[in-house]
Amino acid sequence: MFTRRKPSIQASRQFVTRTLSEWGYVDRLDEIELCVSELATNALLHGVPPGRLFRVRIEATEEEVRIEVRDSGPGRPVSQAPRPDSEHGRGLLLVAELADSWGDIEHTVGKTVWFTVKSTPVTGHTE
Repeated sequence: MFTRRKPSIQASRQFVTRTLSEWGYVDRLDEIELCVSELATNALLHGVPPGRLFRVRIEATEEEVRIEVRDSGPGRPVSQAPRPDSEHGRGLLLVAELADSWGDIEHTVGKTVWFTVKSTPVTGHTE
């Protein structure tokens, strides 16, 4: 669980990177890190009411990693079409481009935004 503060974006990215490295899923860490940053940023800016937390969950199988970011805010994520000179609005576009799949699940309170990447653990990897 992460608090609604800007340092939580980096903390959630570090949590995912450290966990996947320990598990040996290192072949797509850069892509995963960027996707986690984008979803954590969206949770912080758009999804988490003040005083609430957001959660980052990691699942891995022999061939795939799934990352979920859940917050208690209203609404569903919407991919935007930002102008070329816009500084915002590209997060979900990046996730859609870098991940193998992504989506969202509505809950009675809040939502979960998830993405998956094909990845295979490296046997005997230690970092």
